[in-house]
Amino acid sequence: MAELITGLDADTIRRNLEAVREAVGEDVEILAAIKYVATDELAVLAEAGVTVVGENRAQALQEKHAAHGDAFTAWDFIGHLQSRKVKDVVPLARLIHSVGSDSALAQVARHGTPDTRILLEVNVAQEEGKSGIDPAELPRMLDAARAAGVQVDGLMTMPPLAPEAEQNRRWFAALAELAATHALRELSMGTSQDYAVAASEGATIVRVGSSLYR
Repeated sequence: MAELITGLDADTIRRNLEAVREAVGEDVEILAAIKYVATDELAVLAEAGVTVVGENRAQALQEKHAAHGDAFTAWDFIGHLQSRKVKDVVPLARLIHSVGSDSALAQVARHGTPDTRILLEVNVAQEEGKSGIDPAELPRMLDAARAAGVQVDGLMTMPPLAPEAEQNRRWFAALAELAATHALRELSMGTSQDYAVAASEGATIVRVGSSLYR
């Protein structure tokens, strides 16, 4: 596991945040991915102007939210969603980006409220062993969510690792096409490596980590 990020500088983060904003435009939400940010450092993010954060692990979300819950406008869950952890995530997350299985969806239906918002994670490149549903399964999952009373705001994807950001354009375009086909508004796609490409293909949320902190 990577070491936690410490020694953050508010001025550096503020400059990096402005650079990301310039690249993605005013209409794209910038989410700060905090998986590797130490809990004690979160106040620096707030000082720098970060308003939305996303955590990958349910236990860390609970711990960090307990320490700094009021420091940010919204807390999202962006990591692999285990069915048994849904009950811990639902009360804290404004938006769950990573519902990618029938079992996770069933637990959201069980533990969620009318205000619970989710994105369906799509394995748009159909990588073997990777989280997310097959694109062909999307209509069925949307029907299942509607039947269960779960609000699906949009889609999320994590494309294959690529040495060049441009290589992921086709995957972002494919996800945007799926969202448009099903009249879904939110598109969570793009990380530190490729957020500008993702934004140009219609991302409404980019999940940025290391590009903000260094």
